[in-house]
Amino acid sequence: MSARRLKPRVWDTDWLMLRGITAALTSCLDQLDLAGKQVLDFGCGDMPYRGTIEARGASYVGADFGDGAMVRIASCGTLPLPDDSVDMVLSVQVLEHVADLDVYLGEIARVLKSGGRLLLSTHGTWLYHPHPQDHRRWTRTGLVLDLGTRGFIASRIDSIVGPLATTTMIRLTGMAFFLRRIPIAGGLIAGVLAILMNARGLIEDKITPVIIRSYNASVFMTLCTGPKG
Repeated sequence: MSARRLKPRVWDTDWLMLRGITAALTSCLDQLDLAGKQVLDFGCGDMPYRGTIEARGASYVGADFGDGAMVRIASCGTLPLPDDSVDMVLSVQVLEHVADLDVYLGEIARVLKSGGRLLLSTHGTWLYHPHPQDHRRWTRTGLVLDLGTRGFIASRIDSIVGPLATTTMIRLTGMAFFLRRIPIAGGLIAGVLAILMNARGLIEDKITPVIIRSYNASVFMTLCTGPKG
């Protein structure tokens, strides 16, 4: 999964979304000087972005539930890290799975140093996908509001995959799920269909007006300053 997150294949049903996340994340990181900094990946999964962070000269710390991460998140959602201990928090496609936003964002605010940054992406529109839970979706303004009321100010927002292409991705996902159940040829047919529909989605995203795509996206990537300024 790590490699596919960073370099999705054109026959993947979520190719448009994953390539957009990687491009936006890379662009945001390029704005920052991470050399010698400490970066916490809060909800790191199998740590697909570790190499990306370390290549910029930063120290990477991956936190998640269970024993597979570098730092284990407590069952209540808190981190065994001291206050003011990290320079940046990375949160990629995690927030929609968080049960208590106040605990999660409160922990980010607590561990961030003064002047620290939060780079966060989450869904605007997408299918239900529990890992193990899936609680919410955001509008662009709703995400800014939920972050802002907890002290995080968005300095940049990237909207990834507009509404027209998102509907194509959703249809593709449903059709591919059915096709892959067909013995022998099903996977191949699903892959060919994905290539064709991903090409269609790419064109649809190009022709969607920017103002529509900005406020109606599959994913929003936000770069924020923390409550400590």
